[in-house]
Amino acid sequence: MKVAGYEFFDPLLPEEGALELMRLAESFGSYGMYAQEPIREGLGKGLFQRHDVALNFLATGGRFGRRESIAALARRTNYFRETYAYADPVIDGIDGFLHYEPFYEAARRVSGRPVIKPAIVYANILVPGQELGLHTDVPEFRGLNRTKDPEWLMTVMLHSGLFEPWRIPIATAVAWFGKHEGGEFCFYPEGPEGEASVLPASHNTALLTDTDRCFHGVDRVGRDPGTEIPALEIGMRLDFKGDGKWAVGGADGPVANYGWEDLRFSISWKAYCYADDAERRTAEQHSDDLGPDEVVDRLAADLRERGRLNGDVPGPTDLALLMIEEYVKFPPPAA
Repeated sequence: MKVAGYEFFDPLLPEEGALELMRLAESFGSYGMYAQEPIREGLGKGLFQRHDVALNFLATGGRFGRRESIAALARRTNYFRETYAYADPVIDGIDGFLHYEPFYEAARRVSGRPVIKPAIVYANILVPGQELGLHTDVPEFRGLNRTKDPEWLMTVMLHSGLFEPWRIPIATAVAWFGKHEGGEFCFYPEGPEGEASVLPASHNTALLTDTDRCFHGVDRVGRDPGTEIPALEIGMRLDFKGDGKWAVGGADGPVANYGWEDLRFSISWKAYCYADDAERRTAEQHSDDLGPDEVVDRLAADLRERGRLNGDVPGPTDLALLMIEEYVKFPPPAA
């Protein structure tokens, strides 16, 4: 079953505009790791924000089934991210990308919804040897979002299909800049049982689709799939050092140095897609929001109906793992 239409941009911008975005990345200066410490309390205690993705990656070894130690696989997927806009720009120079009219037009066509409101712009940077396991992006529902609720829970909500009346459809454009090797973008527009489509993450191109519903991932960056990954640890940062040079490190100094030609740099644009202004107002005025307790109760009731939950509700960690196992079904690894 087809889950996502998409549109491809090649080229995305005039070349000078593409280079300006790379200079903007340099001026931002420092990028933190996406993966941080696990959740410390409440539902999913002890789990990482995207525990669903981590479990699948460890179980399969990624799209190509590469088997390595847990520590090595963790380093390969702990890439670098920072936000350039959240409703409004947080860095000078991103406004033109945030309000890029061709993205609005493509989002209307792909979503079938005419009211488009840009929400987030963020940058991802992967170093050689890194990759992203197959995943769907974190969705948003009226009353729940990534700033305050577990990301794995909202992913479960989407895949369960139980909360569609509250979901806010999001269109995502992923744009690539730079001359790195590898790091192809793999996605499944026909659903997790369909064929994978693979795009080179070529300089100054972009893809717009519904990444909340469409599984996608990033193949390993670099010319050699066996590239060793440096000893990355949570808390390290990727810093621009000038003259096209970057370094990864922490308090004890750098553990690796790179040039622009080594790094896979992308900027993602996300926009809410509404059927009309009334739907937009419902979301913005919080007049029909879900609460976390209501979500958990509804999921638990559905698990009972499916025969997956009997007797007392298990503890917060076990319940979270059961939800992930039951609802989030990934594409199989490539042969």
